[in-house]
Amino acid sequence: MHEETSDEGLMLAWKDGDAAAFESLYGRYRRRLYRHLAQQCGDPRLAEELYQDIWLKVIAARAGYQPLARFSTWLFRIAHNRLLDHYRHHDRRLLTSYEDDAELDAVPGPAGDDPARAAHRRELAERLAAALGALPAPQREAFLLAEEGGLSLEEIAAATQVGRETVKSRLRYAMAKLRAALEDLL
Repeated sequence: MHEETSDEGLMLAWKDGDAAAFESLYGRYRRRLYRHLAQQCGDPRLAEELYQDIWLKVIAARAGYQPLARFSTWLFRIAHNRLLDHYRHHDRRLLTSYEDDAELDAVPGPAGDDPARAAHRRELAERLAAALGALPAPQREAFLLAEEGGLSLEEIAAATQVGRETVKSRLRYAMAKLRAALEDLL
């Protein structure tokens, strides 16, 4: 029933008491938001904690919600602000380990895949995770909001409260650094 309703429409329907609208909205962003957080902080347990906090903030903001921007922009701005709050209270350097990333082992390969291809994919995933971890935080965030969050330049600018040209620069530098880090594997 809610498949064709916009995110903003779902939020407004939920605001008016339609619990199923929230379930649909949550389902649309569940994976994208969690993956964004996990990539940003590098710790699945912390990502889960932040993820829950963000949805609690969404629930708390329900009564006053106004669709002044796309829902995705609003949601990822909440995530951005929650991450900033966390980093202000904790040492960022403790949050960038990708050595025990369980998601790397959980990515399924195509049926009939040979071990050499699986090893190449695993190496690529490990190198990508390391390259993402090596990016400066603003570049990593812009890249992840674009790739994991599916946000446009304007939406990333709104979510991170910087100019569109700044976002373009961050994405360009991030892509160049990622290409350079993975050049020998591609």
